[in-house]
Amino acid sequence: MLTAIWHFSFHVADLDRSVAFYRDVLGMELVHAQDQDNAYTRALVGYPDASLRVAQLAVPGRDAARVSSHDLELVEYVVPRGERQDPARHHPGAAHLAFAVDDIEAEHARLTGLGVPFVSPPNRITAGVNAGGAACYFLDPDEITLELVQPPARAGGAR
Repeated sequence: MLTAIWHFSFHVADLDRSVAFYRDVLGMELVHAQDQDNAYTRALVGYPDASLRVAQLAVPGRDAARVSSHDLELVEYVVPRGERQDPARHHPGAAHLAFAVDDIEAEHARLTGLGVPFVSPPNRITAGVNAGGAACYFLDPDEITLELVQPPARAGGAR
């Protein structure tokens, strides 16, 4: 039986570049980084010669009672080196990660000012469970799709 989400992971081309983006641009906290060049990792990933660089990041202020210390894991395969695949959102297997924000217009402006590429400006959500909120997609340095979501106000003014 599943009990919780441990983390979400992206495989990246350059771990240092990606850590800088998620930490310095998005404001996540670097929790831990390590090289993984051992029998356990090779068995886990199914590559007999695997060598990875890994970084774990967390959203600041997250609930410390959660089951893991991090929200996002970034993995760079040193061996075997991967080849760039088409990251387009419409391909089966493509994924994205959504971040909640209080003021989507301000965060869009801040990130745009830092040169972050956006798929669209913030869009008001007009239908469905999140009607009244807003969302937009943007891209990380590996063209992985990320999302900003400003949830709708709920009864009592809470988001």
